[in-house]
Amino acid sequence: MKTNKKKIINDPVFGFITIQSEFIFDLIEHPYFQRLRRIKQLGLSCIVFPGANHTRFEHAVGAAYLMRSTISNLQLKDVEISEEEAEAVTAAILLHDIGHGPFSHVLEHTIVDNIPHEIVSTLLMEDLNKQFNGKLDLAIQIFKDEYPKKFLHQLVSSQLDMDRMDYLRRDSFFTGVTEGVIGSDRIIKMLNVQNDELVVEYKGIYSIEKFLIARRLMYWQVYLHKTVLSAEYLLVAVLKRAKEIVLQGQDVFASPALMIFLKNRISINHFQTNELYQGRSLLSLFAELDDDDIMSAIKQWQYHSDKVLAYLSCCLINRRLFGIKISDRPFPAKKLDTLRKKVCSHFKVEEELADYFLINDTITNSAYAGSIGKINILQKNGKVQEINEASDINLSSLSKTVRKYFICYPKELDFN
Repeated sequence: MKTNKKKIINDPVFGFITIQSEFIFDLIEHPYFQRLRRIKQLGLSCIVFPGANHTRFEHAVGAAYLMRSTISNLQLKDVEISEEEAEAVTAAILLHDIGHGPFSHVLEHTIVDNIPHEIVSTLLMEDLNKQFNGKLDLAIQIFKDEYPKKFLHQLVSSQLDMDRMDYLRRDSFFTGVTEGVIGSDRIIKMLNVQNDELVVEYKGIYSIEKFLIARRLMYWQVYLHKTVLSAEYLLVAVLKRAKEIVLQGQDVFASPALMIFLKNRISINHFQTNELYQGRSLLSLFAELDDDDIMSAIKQWQYHSDKVLAYLSCCLINRRLFGIKISDRPFPAKKLDTLRKKVCSHFKVEEELADYFLINDTITNSAYAGSIGKINILQKNGKVQEINEASDINLSSLSKTVRKYFICYPKELDFN
């Protein structure tokens, strides 16, 4: 008997989502994709916004729903998109985040060596393609921007893609930050294709202006919220210290998959060759990692004999987060040196360990990076203008990269 794979998902943001394709349903059911249920979309933002417990799974399904809506709209406007291409571009957006590690971006800079999740996503898609006998060939071409119809890739990754369209709506909904609400339905209805480029019909320009402003505000109010920054950099410090002491030969509690990543220095090359560790492929080990692995380990690390790891872990588990100061200018080197000495004196640690207690870094915010891809407006006369030229308000400030500097430090130390 044939199983009915055309399921309906009740999504709190978009309502009832119908999975129209049996192949898409099979991808959703795969363990690689189900893992996304156990990875929070916004990392540790729930420490500040209690409702922000939604996952990468919900986001990916929502982005796929928006993609199907967009494809249907473009087909109504006589844009040539075959059913094979429609399914492929939907699969590409569904799987675009499949390479995210626990707590989203945190893992990229700690227990692996600066490996962007997009690279891991591609490798996992290629592995899935083998399992599904080549049915993802076209989706991978679109994802990697190797398919002749460039506008299909733009729907997956651009300044106005379905990824951004979903996460702004979804993150706004779950955090309660209403400034992030965008008119995604209106934007989708206004999308069109001209000369193989995605364009927005002139009637949609105000929705695009709102979209760009909403994105800027969400970055400052949610993604780069100072307390979220403090929590996530504390998590980075915890994982970095755990890896350091494991490489020195000390034991720590960890799941088998997590221990592989703590014990080994893993680079892009290791992922690309899919090396074996204890008889298991690296990709399959990575696909076992989720937020639960990290948090269960940190709960135990509170009691570790290494006082740095124990202190940092205890701070994170009990929400005793570091204080944070943000500045428009770099903090003077002399002041940082003085602060490091205070840290060493207070915690009785060597100077090389001071950076675990005094975190110094930068953040950037650019709502619209026209240099890496433009949002184009299709005027009534058929002329195409970039959004900055077409808009009657000054959007140039949204194109500028705003850089800020910050330091995080234990609150029991007075750094005023």
